[in-house]
Amino acid sequence: MRVLYFDCFSGISGDMTLGALLDLGLDSKAFLQELDKLKVDGYSIEIKKVVKNGITGTDVNVILHDECEEHRHEDGDGHTHDHHHHDHEHRHQNDNEQAPGHSSEHNHLHSHDHDHDHNHNHEHQHDNDHDHDHSHRHEHSHSHQERNLADIENIINMSGLKPAVKAMSTRIFREIARAEAKVHGRDISEVHFHEVGAIDSIVDIIGACICIDMLGVERIYASELHEGKGFVKCAHGLLPVPVPAVMEMLCNSKIPLVTENIPFELVTPTGIGILKMTCSAFGKMPPMSIEKTGYGMGKRNTGHFNALRAVVGTLYEQDNVPNDEISILETNIDNMSPEILGYTMEKLLDTGALDVYYTPIYMKKNRPSVMLTVLTKCGDEKKFSDVIFSETSTLGIRVKRSARFCMNREFVKVNTMYGDVRVKVASMGDIHKFAPEYEDCKSIAVKNGIPITKVYEMVNETYRQEGSCIAVQ
Repeated sequence: MRVLYFDCFSGISGDMTLGALLDLGLDSKAFLQELDKLKVDGYSIEIKKVVKNGITGTDVNVILHDECEEHRHEDGDGHTHDHHHHDHEHRHQNDNEQAPGHSSEHNHLHSHDHDHDHNHNHEHQHDNDHDHDHSHRHEHSHSHQERNLADIENIINMSGLKPAVKAMSTRIFREIARAEAKVHGRDISEVHFHEVGAIDSIVDIIGACICIDMLGVERIYASELHEGKGFVKCAHGLLPVPVPAVMEMLCNSKIPLVTENIPFELVTPTGIGILKMTCSAFGKMPPMSIEKTGYGMGKRNTGHFNALRAVVGTLYEQDNVPNDEISILETNIDNMSPEILGYTMEKLLDTGALDVYYTPIYMKKNRPSVMLTVLTKCGDEKKFSDVIFSETSTLGIRVKRSARFCMNREFVKVNTMYGDVRVKVASMGDIHKFAPEYEDCKSIAVKNGIPITKVYEMVNETYRQEGSCIAVQ
């Protein structure tokens, strides 16, 4: 199985993701031809090789033409600055603060405009030697004003992009829009915000999806996310790092976050949106035969190697080898009330146990008793042992680890005429299963006075028809 792994040792942003994917050796001309199918104008995309910390990688800049013309001025040192008022994605990661030793090996400038052409850097002009410089002019019908989610989805649906690219990018935009709507206290249909509406974010997200499709990978993984600290200046003022939209997307995502002693934002909403909607699992790199490695360069000098590493290769997998490991906690209980046992099960499940069950057993003197079994993630044993000790009469707990075969599982949200219903989706190879969540179906059935079987049928049919475009929860 061909897989892609994102090593986020210095966080992730949209332009770093696009740079890392292109640095894996993808054909830039073929990529730009696909990107043209989006039919959005008013920008140039600059793809160039740079050297940072002695490592060669790819740097990507999305340059907005009209804003560059309207807001450029000269400072006292003769450097030209562009004052862009758009996604904070490009105000912290994409400030062109080149690290010492930065050099440019080649420059590919791809321009989208009506009847004029610009060939300049995003913020500071550097005397870099360029092997080649290509500029292409296109005339399209869309402008780059602020857009809401419906506007963006219409652009995607009306484009000539591949269906898989459309579905993937739509899921990412919906997740970012959901997070922004949540933190700003608005309905998702009411959100008009530059974070998703800006051309640079559209190009980064669509571009990343195009690259993933071009790579032909079957599964994507990522490391834990490394984030900085402090505050970042956005359109809404100073916000704490991680910014609220990133924190919202982290909730219930199972994405591990590591805070570094770096006074910058390293993880952007666009970056985490791409990861959350494309990655199957997070953590250490799975056993794989590495084919290629690419680096997408960040712009800010953070004091260490500021880049995103992408690795593509073949996963080591055998049909007869388990693909997961869990911990099993067991204890025998012979002197507790059934009511307390029921409460203990509920508390363990609420704490996050993978499963909890009781098995009838006979203990000394033939006393009817139960064995409590708790399945947990490896590393969570202490947390659940504390619950068992505090809520039951047991004096000891047996702990063992067990390998298991496990299908890939995720929850998606299906929208029905009665409201949203969560659906658990599982897959492994050619095997695909899905099942609506009972509690959600029960709630709709009771609230609307309809048979629960009808709710199940409605959700199942909706998922079968729209499954590829339904957002992951």
